[in-house]
Amino acid sequence: MDHHASGPPPSAVPNLRRVLVPLALAQFICSFAGSNMNVMITDISQDLDTTVQGVQVAITIFLLVMAALMIPGGKLTDIIGRKRCFVIGLSVYGVGALISALSPGLGTLILGNSILEGVGTALLIPPVYILTTLYYTDLTSRAKAFGVISALGGVGAAAGPLIGGVITTAISWRAAFIFQVLVIAIILILSRNLTDPLPPDPSRSFDGLGAALSAAGLVLVVLGILAADNNLWLTAALITAGLVVLLLFFVSVRAKEKAGREPLLSTALFRNRTSNLGLVTQNVQWILLLGSSFVISAYLQVEGGYNAIQTGVIFTAATVGLLVTSLLAEQLAKRYAQRTLIIVGFLGTIAGIALLLLLVRQSSSVVACGPGLLLIGLGLGTMLTPSVNVVQSSFPEKLQGEISGLSRSISNLGSSLGTAIAGTILVAGITTTPARAYALALASLAALGLIGLVAALRLPRHPTGKVTLLNTVALRHSPAGDHGDQAPTAS
Repeated sequence: MDHHASGPPPSAVPNLRRVLVPLALAQFICSFAGSNMNVMITDISQDLDTTVQGVQVAITIFLLVMAALMIPGGKLTDIIGRKRCFVIGLSVYGVGALISALSPGLGTLILGNSILEGVGTALLIPPVYILTTLYYTDLTSRAKAFGVISALGGVGAAAGPLIGGVITTAISWRAAFIFQVLVIAIILILSRNLTDPLPPDPSRSFDGLGAALSAAGLVLVVLGILAADNNLWLTAALITAGLVVLLLFFVSVRAKEKAGREPLLSTALFRNRTSNLGLVTQNVQWILLLGSSFVISAYLQVEGGYNAIQTGVIFTAATVGLLVTSLLAEQLAKRYAQRTLIIVGFLGTIAGIALLLLLVRQSSSVVACGPGLLLIGLGLGTMLTPSVNVVQSSFPEKLQGEISGLSRSISNLGSSLGTAIAGTILVAGITTTPARAYALALASLAALGLIGLVAALRLPRHPTGKVTLLNTVALRHSPAGDHGDQAPTAS
């Protein structure tokens, strides 16, 4: 068997530093878009002659579109090619951002931001993680690459409100969308250096029923999460309905596999203990990142009276911590096991939340937030990259499209959960005892962090080692490529 048949020879692989830049920038701009809208709600509602609730609907639809299409988007990378899917996603996203910038009303904003940017994100994000896994074939170089991507993703999410607030205040909210268009244009130019390590396979079927069921189930679950701060009964009903639909999805997957047809997601993804635990840690990490960001932002703006720019400046401590540790991912991976880094990251993040509660309670000075935010950023930056590495490295090339879509969906659910949990607790208690409501919201996030810590402690101490491009190609033609039980796992 020719092991090189499905991929280019080593000399054909592009300069890895060049290919990493557009991939990392793509993660940055998507994370930025997901967090910067919150500081523009008032300006947009006034300019478009709509309500704050109308703009919040646009944000909600964006989240729903991403939730619905991330798994099908991951599958499409196998059929039409990873680079092609990446470029199409960037183009759709860029058109959406331009339409958003020129929006004369709420309907046009929903078309551009909520639908087109949502579709573009679902198409371009899975290839970011698949291409990185295929280009960087050993653990430490892959850790460095994912570290850069995680760093820019974390900075985009954490600094999005600050950047968006500065642009909106200095120019207008429309300029924030023009900023996205310019970044997308730069990424498209830089992505000319990208080549697909493996050819697309148009012969692979696309599971339309599975895509519809998975999309409907995830939409219902996310809607339920987003409704948590308004109506708990509605939340329970929507999430229950979503879980029922997802159960039907898994029934359809099993039926297709038994019939010898290719489903949207292989059940092999759920038979890998290491990957399952890694997905739990990913979900909890994004709960902590977005949840703590939401609570502290609300505290600073409602209780402290700070505007969006001032709040973003205070958050610089968390951004710096996250950036530093993410960029050190390669050095950390050389010295410590991925499991160790995830455990240390959870311990640091939980300690940062505890320190935040302690110091803010003792002092009303905003400086008291600094040490806790820095520790939270350091903790998150330490564990975001290893969790991604553990999950992506647990499967051969044949399953990379599917696991990337699933992994990003799990992370998006964590982002939605973090904001919803924190928001529900704040809404329930902020009118009576605001200080206690903020403290309870942070304490609840710390408790969820313990769940992630338990999952990290259960990760294997001695996994089987690294996955290389050559052996993933070989595994594609072996039983392990179909069943995943013997797929290598990250160390």
